[in-house]
Amino acid sequence: MSSRIATNENDENTTSTRLTRAKAAALDANSAQPTKQPLQSKRSAVNANPTTGRRRPALGDVSNVGKSDAVEGKKPLGGKTGLVSKASTGPTGVQKATTRPASARALLNAKETKKAEVKRTGSGSGAIGAGSQKRKIASTTTTVKTDVLAEENEPSRKRPHTSENEPKKHIVKESKAVKVEQVEEYVEPQVQAVEHEYPAGVKDLDSEDLDDPLMAAEYANEIFEYLRDLEVKSIPNPNYMDHQDEIGWRTRGILIDWLVEVHTRFHLLPETLFLAINIIDRFLSKKVVQLDRLQLVGITAMFIASKYEEVLSPHVANFKHVADDGFTEDEILSAERFILGTLNYDLSYPNPMNFLRRISKADNYDIQTRTIGKYLMEISLLDHRFMAYRPSHIAAAAMYLARLIFDRGEWDETIAYYSGYTEDEIEPVFELMVDYLARPVCHEAFYKKYASKKFIKASLVTRSWAKQSAPLFGIHDTQLSLDELFS
Repeated sequence: MSSRIATNENDENTTSTRLTRAKAAALDANSAQPTKQPLQSKRSAVNANPTTGRRRPALGDVSNVGKSDAVEGKKPLGGKTGLVSKASTGPTGVQKATTRPASARALLNAKETKKAEVKRTGSGSGAIGAGSQKRKIASTTTTVKTDVLAEENEPSRKRPHTSENEPKKHIVKESKAVKVEQVEEYVEPQVQAVEHEYPAGVKDLDSEDLDDPLMAAEYANEIFEYLRDLEVKSIPNPNYMDHQDEIGWRTRGILIDWLVEVHTRFHLLPETLFLAINIIDRFLSKKVVQLDRLQLVGITAMFIASKYEEVLSPHVANFKHVADDGFTEDEILSAERFILGTLNYDLSYPNPMNFLRRISKADNYDIQTRTIGKYLMEISLLDHRFMAYRPSHIAAAAMYLARLIFDRGEWDETIAYYSGYTEDEIEPVFELMVDYLARPVCHEAFYKKYASKKFIKASLVTRSWAKQSAPLFGIHDTQLSLDELFS
């Protein structure tokens, strides 16, 4: 067999008389064990017969080293099995014996099932010697071992589920179910254990809202107790105008009336207006402000309150425009930082709108009394005489006077409980409201706002009633306006 390879006249590689290393390696490999040649696999047998009509140079195309001619329509096994030396692809049909061990072939087959690509190696020579073949087997084995380790390190979700893992999954599911049951058993008694004792004659109005999570009926009493404790901390100094040099109560009333107009133009929430006025009064209680900077304080307070209360607050450029461009955006932002720093960033203001809605719940949510109550409650923003009273006290007085105007009945135990004040405690506050209503109008924007049909003409209805009923409450000097009274 070796003599045929050496003297074949039709072999393309016999044109040169020089014996190449590839030929020598092929001669050594074929002459080593001529009688113990292993049986070739079907793959190698197929690869030994190249397809007809295709000529491949033996040593010229180095890039084809390591490739094998596959059967049409079939994928080569691992890209490496059945490699044949290019010297043996001639018409002689001499093949190079494959000395690859069976263990390496098994590893390659396992690797093919995982569809992992084996790195292709080649010496660049047409004939593959024994030394290079050993190197190939070693590199292939190393790659397969690396793939096996990578497969072992893969997450459990990518591994095939075996019967050994299934009992563990059941145990985990059962433990999770037990934990969920324990949490439910622990949380449910807490909700049922929250009970509030009501005085005699007071109806439990929160029990009907237990199914509505938005109402938070389980914690309603505790929430309003907290808000009442917080009222004391947020009340400004009712006499802060004594240390102001350039401004007075009349100037403050003009500023608040203008902010009511701005609030209406931007369609902001009622809570935003109340918080803005509280910020102004608390700031003026601590700082002396010049007259030409008072409007900047007012517009900045509205800007801060809208950020706190609104879902989408107006841009600072809108507040700059509404102030007739009297201040730049940088001045408004600088004033914002200064005001917040002065208040120690404390904006926890118990808004009177919260107390008004609480009392309106006891009033069966009457739309007329609540709308009139909003108007009466906003009087406390413009009239500085209400500054010494708590927001809950003002809300109770507003609802009391609204019910009195529409003759809605007595101030019973249930309404007194949910408002937190009795009739005797409310009397001094609602008399101040009647006094304001009975006097001539001095805040035009505020009056026009509630003279519309949207607010059922609350300003017209209440003033008409107050002029007739003022003498009943001992109010007789109603010819002077509020500005003239305190000028």
